[in-house]
Amino acid sequence: MENLLIASTKRTPEVSFNTDGRLKISGRSIPEDPSKFYDQLYEWTFHYCQNAKSNTTIDISLEYFNSGSSKALLHILRALADIAKKGKQLSINWYYEEGDDDILERGEYYESILDVQFNFIETE
Repeated sequence: MENLLIASTKRTPEVSFNTDGRLKISGRSIPEDPSKFYDQLYEWTFHYCQNAKSNTTIDISLEYFNSGSSKALLHILRALADIAKKGKQLSINWYYEEGDDDILERGEYYESILDVQFNFIETE
């Protein structure tokens, strides 16, 4: 299994998924076809979860994402939440800009339905 590194575009976020357990998604996510972009992320996550490290950290720092991205992101987070239920350490760091209640509330929503604690980090 190799690291998954994707540079950001105007419509898609930067992705850095490392096999050592450090995962990051940042930027804007408004792809015209979310499944085309996110399927590769989910596939990588699925394989990673089969033999996850004892500590996994995902940093999510999205300034905006559309409903298709939201659904795809939930799919990825659900797979990662399963490794926490198997006794491994999972840290989900959810970054949001000061005053951006929409992004904060989306993170809080994910936290509530996944039953996994998020770390909410406000940025300027």
